[in-house]
Amino acid sequence: MQTNFSLAQLADPHVAESERILRKCVHCGFCTATCPTYVTLGNELDSPRGRIYLIKDMLENGRPADREIVTHIDRCLSCLACMTTCPSGVNYMHLVDHARAHIQQTYRRPLLDRLMRATLAFVLPYPARFRAALKLAGFGRPFIGLFEKLPALKPIAAMLRLAPSSIPPASPMAKPGTHAGQGTKKRGRVAILTGCAQSVLDPAINETTISLLTRLGVEVVVPEGEGCCGALVHHMGHEAAALASARQNVDAWTRAIEQGGLDAIIITASGCGTTIKDYGFMLRLDPAYADKAARVSALAKDITEYLASFDLPEPVRKPGTVVAYHSACSMQHGQKITRQPKELLTKAGFVVREPREGHLCCGSAGTYNILQSEISAKLRDRKVRNIQATGAQIVATGNIGCITQIAAAAKLPVVHTIKLLDWAYGGPKPEGVAEERLAAAE
Repeated sequence: MQTNFSLAQLADPHVAESERILRKCVHCGFCTATCPTYVTLGNELDSPRGRIYLIKDMLENGRPADREIVTHIDRCLSCLACMTTCPSGVNYMHLVDHARAHIQQTYRRPLLDRLMRATLAFVLPYPARFRAALKLAGFGRPFIGLFEKLPALKPIAAMLRLAPSSIPPASPMAKPGTHAGQGTKKRGRVAILTGCAQSVLDPAINETTISLLTRLGVEVVVPEGEGCCGALVHHMGHEAAALASARQNVDAWTRAIEQGGLDAIIITASGCGTTIKDYGFMLRLDPAYADKAARVSALAKDITEYLASFDLPEPVRKPGTVVAYHSACSMQHGQKITRQPKELLTKAGFVVREPREGHLCCGSAGTYNILQSEISAKLRDRKVRNIQATGAQIVATGNIGCITQIAAAAKLPVVHTIKLLDWAYGGPKPEGVAEERLAAAE
């Protein structure tokens, strides 16, 4: 793609990076075939290629964002399926992140939209605030129907529908500390991201991860001072807040590295993993953090990615349960992890089936299922139909957003992949999962 940025514009490193990305695009349109919003809406401007044209025009002319570009960028899930499809290596992720930051700086949204986004940014990254908000959600449920009738209040209705009726107590394992590996042979030392929303919605995911890793002889550290990865605010264009979260975590993990070394930083929410693996890029212009952030990004590993590097023992049990594996977008497109989760589940004795259209997003995408609830619901229902067509007894996935989204419509249990692996290797059976040995697993 030909660009016409001035030398003064290219003096801005963010603009210069976007210009390099734009020049790689060859207009081929391969991305349209795998873009969930284009497949759903059929509008060229709701495809990656269309959004690239809009971003180019906005940045090249140095103009503020307008309603048209905001509408189409807001509809982007950041699922990154386009990056998997693109033959030219266009880094759409960095381009759309820059566009969102530009929108945040130059566009004044309607009042209720501003308030909703500010509330989400204030609440979701902080477990105590999020927990309190979920407890208050019960008072709003009787008014869901009223909220849905008013377009500006639909995000509130979507948020209330997603809120669970009960929430588990906070996990003591989320507190800073060290969990020693069992056995005489130490097999590694890792830190674990406790996270924000996941630690409230399903703290058992990290509890199970720590339990399995320590049984395998791995020492697990929960560092002091670690917090939200910054993904939620990053994708809303709140760049300063996202970078502050990144610096906080880099400091926490750097201390853990200096106090005993780390073989990996374990991530159990793939949405967080995609962002943390990008810390090196996000902080590349900060001389105080660039090297440390790059080191942290290099150490970041999804839990299945880390376990795949182990010579695992034979499972304690082989359940034989038929599992539909849903590969989160942040897992398959963001981190390019496609093989390891399925291979681990198969080795653990599960019968793994992949739904049709596995490349398409389920519609969760951070806060997307709140802010773009109608498109999100269409994608969710499409995903659930494909999952249920597999005949599986359970859905496994590696991202809390996907778990919440799919479980809202699916008629079968949806659990984190690590819970099934832990069950096979001696842990408790996940809630709602039926053990049934099938001929295919014998």
